[in-house]
Amino acid sequence: MGNLFSFMVGILSPMILSRYFDKADYGTYKQVMYVYNTLLTVFTLGLPKAYAYFIPKFEIKYSKDIIRKITRIFWILGLFFSLLLYWGSAPISRILGNYELEYALKCFSPVPLFLLPTMGLDNICASFQRTRTLAIYTIVTRIFTVGCTVLPVIIGRGTYVDAILGFDCASIFTCFLAILIKNRLTASTLQEISSLRIKEILSFSIPLLTASLWGMIISSSTQFFISRYYGNDVFADFSNGFMELPFVGMIIGAVATVLLPAFSRMDNESGINQDTLQLWKTSLIKSAKFIFPMTIYSIFFAKIIMVCMYGSQYADSSYYFIVKNVSSLFYVVPFAPIILSLGKTKEYSRVHMVISIAIVIFEYVSVKVFSIPIVTAIVGEVCNLLKIFMMVLIVSKYCRIGVLQLFDLKSLSRILICGFLAAILSYILICCIDISELWKLIISFLLFVIMYIIFCKLLKVGYKEVLKPMIPYRLDFIVKLLP
Repeated sequence: MGNLFSFMVGILSPMILSRYFDKADYGTYKQVMYVYNTLLTVFTLGLPKAYAYFIPKFEIKYSKDIIRKITRIFWILGLFFSLLLYWGSAPISRILGNYELEYALKCFSPVPLFLLPTMGLDNICASFQRTRTLAIYTIVTRIFTVGCTVLPVIIGRGTYVDAILGFDCASIFTCFLAILIKNRLTASTLQEISSLRIKEILSFSIPLLTASLWGMIISSSTQFFISRYYGNDVFADFSNGFMELPFVGMIIGAVATVLLPAFSRMDNESGINQDTLQLWKTSLIKSAKFIFPMTIYSIFFAKIIMVCMYGSQYADSSYYFIVKNVSSLFYVVPFAPIILSLGKTKEYSRVHMVISIAIVIFEYVSVKVFSIPIVTAIVGEVCNLLKIFMMVLIVSKYCRIGVLQLFDLKSLSRILICGFLAAILSYILICCIDISELWKLIISFLLFVIMYIIFCKLLKVGYKEVLKPMIPYRLDFIVKLLP
């Protein structure tokens, strides 16, 4: 729920900035975020997951010491990250073919120093079963970040540099609040020095670092080729559209945050038992019930969504949006928690290595042969789907069962059928109405929801057990309307 609100608030930033900046300036701003998010996968060293891995394995009295040791590493990494952005801004701008990027990166360089120590707070809160605290932190910091980013532009008619400086200020506030929460979580118990050493932490995270290095290539390859070979304007269209529906990352991230410490406790080094396997299957079905319908709706109404969010000048972003969300239907598989909890970090890293090499080769070929940005995007997503399949094979091999036995195919198929039938009928009806794009979006969504509920009732796809814990007692009547 915290991530849901975070998305609703966070999406305001690109929606507003894309209307105040021209495509070239907006493209530069998005390139700054691209560089940061790309390098972030390297400098985190896989350490955010170390909180959820080690805290459950030790007594509660050692938790503060574990958090302190890992946070200290983050401070050091954040300093190196900031220095790299500042001193490396010139070569990075030359590589991406945008010389205005140099000054923008220098302005942005303080951010990693303050944001890296906040990494992994979600895993800490999950380990202490304080996800409500995490939700409050997420909501407050995202609102503050959006305000600091867009208000200088709206009120002061500032440039993308002013937006970046506002982001700097927000990162300081976020860091302060994260440190406060870490201290509060461990303040009520007697604390002792743990036997956990930095060497053990690094032995867990270094394989994840290598996976992160390869993952950086995977996540940034498509962005690099489109930014390098097609220019700022195309990159602006691409960056707005080439995103999975944020609900996908929110749901999978939330599920992974809860599952990792659970699997870490349940694994007794003799393999995964049936309870853990059932937990994995149940999580997959519950995730699919949220992800499938929203993703299918977004695929059918991609153009309307892009125009309403960013304006008619970004209608072409819908093609990238469709490509990304078609592959999102397969991202529902929560393979990462179970692989990491089993300590299979080397296999995890090896898969990322193979896919990173493949994606660079095939995307480069697509640029030279086709010279069409959408083809490059499609090639990248096909490689990502291959990565998911290889991860599933690892899980299947460990559990000693067939790949298909990992999935409740009957339940997944029913959810997909309900979603596609509702989307097709809604799309046909909307095409017959001549109204504004905003009204099309509102009416199409309402039609889709109504039809989806009807088809769910017909095909017996249940939502009561999923949504009931989220609905207040006073609104219990809503549960009766659910399929």
